[in-house]
Amino acid sequence: MNYRKSPDVTWAQAMNMLEQADRLHRQFFQPRRGPARGPTWEPPADVFETPTHLSVLVALPGVASDRLQVLIDGGTLLVVGERPMPAPASAHIRRIEIPYGRFERRIELPPGQFEIQESSLANGCLVLALRKL
Repeated sequence: MNYRKSPDVTWAQAMNMLEQADRLHRQFFQPRRGPARGPTWEPPADVFETPTHLSVLVALPGVASDRLQVLIDGGTLLVVGERPMPAPASAHIRRIEIPYGRFERRIELPPGQFEIQESSLANGCLVLALRKL
């Protein structure tokens, strides 16, 4: 006997998954009320390793280099900064999906010593080359 789900059941499951994803998005990227004390969001990052380097990409569209700080603290790469809200203070926000405000991303590094060899902003991403010492 060949079992096949009804298209209505499959559609309902897909809609349920979309609603769950939307709830998670609102939960993690909801702007904070009042003055921000700590970071309000965490940018996504990719890390690639070769025998001599680590390449790190951090998605930071709209973040200027003068609002960005990168340092290595022990075995952790720390990327801290702020993406300011581009809307004028008098604007009524109808929708906000892009996170704004102070951010912080901590990336645990593999064992060993590293130094930042290159740092640039390209195509909305912070691109770092860390040389293994």
